[in-house]
Amino acid sequence: MFPIRDHNPSQRTPIVTWAIIALNIVMFVLTLPGSDAGAALWVRLALYPLAIMHGEYLWGLASHMFLHAGLLHLGGNMLFLWIFGDNLEEQMGRPGFLLFYLATGLAAAAAQIAADPGSTVPMVGASGAIAGVMGGYLLMFPRARVDVVAIFIIFFKVFTVPAWLMLGAWLGLQLFGGFTVTGDQGGVAYWAHAGGFIAGVALCVPLFLRRGGPRFWQVTHGHPPHPEATYTQTRIPRVTR
Repeated sequence: MFPIRDHNPSQRTPIVTWAIIALNIVMFVLTLPGSDAGAALWVRLALYPLAIMHGEYLWGLASHMFLHAGLLHLGGNMLFLWIFGDNLEEQMGRPGFLLFYLATGLAAAAAQIAADPGSTVPMVGASGAIAGVMGGYLLMFPRARVDVVAIFIIFFKVFTVPAWLMLGAWLGLQLFGGFTVTGDQGGVAYWAHAGGFIAGVALCVPLFLRRGGPRFWQVTHGHPPHPEATYTQTRIPRVTR
């Protein structure tokens, strides 16, 4: 199950969100494994918890947020950022949203390092920072409507759920994975995701209080403070045997 859109796209052009997406795409192209130079750059810019603990490769704390391990990794992360980033950028302003994004990415890295400080497995991906965006979105707009696609073997269905349900379930899966999966965690940085999400909620609290706290929810009914977009019904073509 994964989201495909929310029902309240921002009314202001999300320049920072688009710029982050563009930078991630550029870095993905530059670090494609087809060339020795690209592979070397990827290795150089990844985050290594053990190296960080020894004060080495410290730039990896920031640079790892713009690297990805494959096209699906990149596409999934950018989809989540595109869906949830624009409304937060509209509320925080462009400089504020950029600082928020980088801060939650650093918090996600810190959580993963704390969980496994001796790991030499390279950590890459924007998902920790994007988890922070999701956490902030949950605090500000818990009842926003999100369209998700549920996939069960060969059956597909699009349906709409409140943001709190979709994001809460996602956080629960990360916590479950962090506590149950051992070793290299199957290639998923569960604690980075959980740490980024929690940091996103915490860092968004001052903005939430400035907007009036619970009164902001009463005024907006838990939605972004502008009318919903009108979508036609999403149909997925039926595939016969």
